[in-house]
Amino acid sequence: MMLKLKSMPFAIACAIASGALTCAAPAFAQAQPGSTEPAAQRVVVTGSLISRTNTETPTPVQVLTAADIQKSGKTSVAELLTDLAANGAGTLGTGFAGAFANGASGISLRGLTVGATLVLIDGHRMAPYPLSDDSQRSFVDVSSIPFDAIESIEILKSGASSLYGSDAIAGVINIKLKKNLNGTRMSAEVGDTQHGGGKTKRASISTGIGDLDNDGYNAFITAEYRKQNAIKVVDREQYGYANRDWRARGGNDLTLGVPTNINNFLTATSSPFLYNASNPNNPAGVTNVNNPANYQFLDPTNCNFTKYRAGGCSVRDELSNIQPETENVNLMIGMTKKLSEDWEVRFNGSMFQRESTNNRNAAPAAFSPTTFNGTTTLVNGVLTSRVGAISNTTFAAGAPVGANITNQLGGAARLYGYIPDVGAALTTNNKSTATRFSADLVGSAYGWDVNAAIGATRVKSDLNYSGYVNRSNLYSLLRNGTFNVLGNNAPGVVDAVSPRFSNEIDSTLNYADLIGSRELLSNFGAGPLAFAAGVHWHKRKQNAPPSSLTLNGAVANTAAFTIGDETNSAVFAELQATPIKNLEIGLSGRYDHYDTYGNSFTPSANFKWAPIQQFGVRGTFARGFRAPNPAEVGNAGSFFTFNAIRDPILCANGSQTTAGNVPSACSFSPPYVQTTNPDLQPEKSKSFTAGIIVEPMRGLNMTLDYYKIKIKNLVVTQAGNDPSFTPTWVRGPANTIDIATGVGNNTVPGIPVAGPILYGLSPYINAGSTETHGVEADIRYRWRLANDLGTVSANLSAAHVFGYVTELGSDSYQLAGTQGPSSVGGATGNPKDRAQFTLGYNRGPLDVTATVNYTSGFSTFDPALGATDCASTAADVGGRTYFQGLVQPIGYCNVSSFTVTNLNVAYKVTDNLTIRGAILNLFDKEAPYDVATYGNAGAQTSYNASLHQPGAIGRFFTLGANYTF
Repeated sequence: MMLKLKSMPFAIACAIASGALTCAAPAFAQAQPGSTEPAAQRVVVTGSLISRTNTETPTPVQVLTAADIQKSGKTSVAELLTDLAANGAGTLGTGFAGAFANGASGISLRGLTVGATLVLIDGHRMAPYPLSDDSQRSFVDVSSIPFDAIESIEILKSGASSLYGSDAIAGVINIKLKKNLNGTRMSAEVGDTQHGGGKTKRASISTGIGDLDNDGYNAFITAEYRKQNAIKVVDREQYGYANRDWRARGGNDLTLGVPTNINNFLTATSSPFLYNASNPNNPAGVTNVNNPANYQFLDPTNCNFTKYRAGGCSVRDELSNIQPETENVNLMIGMTKKLSEDWEVRFNGSMFQRESTNNRNAAPAAFSPTTFNGTTTLVNGVLTSRVGAISNTTFAAGAPVGANITNQLGGAARLYGYIPDVGAALTTNNKSTATRFSADLVGSAYGWDVNAAIGATRVKSDLNYSGYVNRSNLYSLLRNGTFNVLGNNAPGVVDAVSPRFSNEIDSTLNYADLIGSRELLSNFGAGPLAFAAGVHWHKRKQNAPPSSLTLNGAVANTAAFTIGDETNSAVFAELQATPIKNLEIGLSGRYDHYDTYGNSFTPSANFKWAPIQQFGVRGTFARGFRAPNPAEVGNAGSFFTFNAIRDPILCANGSQTTAGNVPSACSFSPPYVQTTNPDLQPEKSKSFTAGIIVEPMRGLNMTLDYYKIKIKNLVVTQAGNDPSFTPTWVRGPANTIDIATGVGNNTVPGIPVAGPILYGLSPYINAGSTETHGVEADIRYRWRLANDLGTVSANLSAAHVFGYVTELGSDSYQLAGTQGPSSVGGATGNPKDRAQFTLGYNRGPLDVTATVNYTSGFSTFDPALGATDCASTAADVGGRTYFQGLVQPIGYCNVSSFTVTNLNVAYKVTDNLTIRGAILNLFDKEAPYDVATYGNAGAQTSYNASLHQPGAIGRFFTLGANYTF
């Protein structure tokens, strides 16, 4: 069979053709004739409970060593794992400002969302982040784990619920922390971007004492500090993806403060102004909105009618982030004590703290010109709408409009403008502290290898909110002449209008594991019959209540809340045998009991056959499951939006200019209220892998694996996932609003036939299925150059998706290579091809590594939403207004491929001192346009932050040094 990856970069294709590429770990040990090899050490590889000497297992496992991590040039684990070729749709990056869990990072193996990838620390569960992805999916925040604490990372690319339980549907990421350390190591580095913002500095120190063999113990401590400055959207406004003016690209001018037909030429601008919407004395032929006499600019030195209509009163977005400001403080302490020749005990304690500031990149808070529909609260399952609603926010003629200003227009006037002194809208300062304490007792007795472990883990987030507005207080202070619309208000006045408030949320998971393994028979066919069995228990609590001011509706609710717990107990076992020469087979199974829904049994089987030393085949079959979590079955809820719609009553034909239509209702993203469902059943999966292992020559190792995963009984929100679902819209009362006259873009104030949509309910349901299949290749080649000129190594990890099919009811949709499933994956894109190619050179003290990361292009369509019209995918999928009222140019139907190259150089000056430097995004590749995603840095940044964030950061330089003694 010939596999063509047409879009693979030319450099990688050439390297493949020359045979200079490689794979995971050595497939077969090769001993030279006459050589004496020491006995191979037995290790336990992720995906098995039984130790082995040959680390190329029947299940595909990719291993990143501490050296690989250092050579990547990356400055965080999140950046490193995001580049995995197996990481796909639904991945959560730190640049996704609009995410419920913004600032955190999660990995989505096989593109099946972060909820289907289990992340372990030293083979054990960790408390998930207290803010769930999309308010639903539990995940471990990998952005908080420090580099210097990691020994290796093992990525198991196969279903593993038969050993690890819930969530291990797509695979497992096992982050192995350091177990012992001798001596002292100090490290420091600084980094900066070429285009401004993002300055980074990192320092660490690790020290350890004691030799386990000679002293009977080892104790160590490692500490790390990292500070990363923000990159603002304004720092990148020279690039198209961060420029709001789309006119030259066939779209609308969305620059803040610029009046256009899509905002009916009425918008907040650099100066607040009053507008009389019902002047009966307009000159003949002059519409109300075009009559300067209907405007009263409150800071005329800043803006007037002529300047306003010419776009001269625009506002630069200096607050939104491409990359949030982040500060990390990490500490880990470990100790291993040898109890006897056969037993040792290990203690580990860690505190990983990440503080970040993000503002969801919302537009600056603006006054409400005509009415305020209030907020909707959700308390213990009870919805209350229109809390704090104000039916009329206009100001009568001669009435005060805040401090020192009166309405001089002779009629009721609307107030347009940005609310001063509030700061960045919807801002959260999040200090997330992950603590973990564990104890492992390891040893052997009566022929059993035993590992007993207990652990207590917790993630606590201290949230401080700002940039929210109490509209009731605001309009009371405007009407009594206290609040100054031009700014410089007293602190007490600002606090009343924009209160600062806080919340504390946490997630805990305590566990106990006991595993024993042994040979049942020393000779079973061509080898031993090995057996392992274990028991597992964990208690998980998620306590993420709503904050006080969102609970009572004083300010808008943009955060999710979850209160719930679960208890899981399980037994599991594994058999491994070699019934005939060179054939390894394995069986495993696990029985889980959850107090939230009941029981699950998940078996699996695998094999590896190596008829000759240079070639082997392998395969796996596994069932898996994902248990409904507290966010889905507990006391939880959230408010969310995704695609744009037209109001079926207020804009029935979708035209802003049709007489009687409400233009603002012709393209908007309606809010949905996410509700839980205590009757949910677990998601269930079947997965298969089949592959080959080839070692045609010494130093060259290759694997090629086919995978297929089908998940049924998906837990999804009904909106966007149930074709038969028609939301029951809850509407507010009909109040005065601009209504189209049918003459050009002219509007008049009036009472529409129905009130505005406040929200629609969208409960969680079990519905449909997802099936994905593809291939992954891992190739590794290492060779010594002649005449002692050094060593060259090359590695390729590549993934190709053949299909990604979602079934909803009787309909099925092929989503590979599209934007779908956007309502599940956060519109992060679903590319068919991802690859990572690493080329290294080492000679003496010099070590050079170049890494090329490639992501193929994909369509902006999402067939699962019915969004297949190239003329409107920006609105249909992402709810973006780049081309509202226009035909979207065909060039934006697809997102271009993206290739970024990183270079890392290290030089060992002395035995103790190493200096290093790196350039990330060496060729300064710009992020391609993705007009359909809402998974980006903000409403008007048209790039994909989950897949193309390096292209928004731009070229990044680091320089550092390590010193050991």
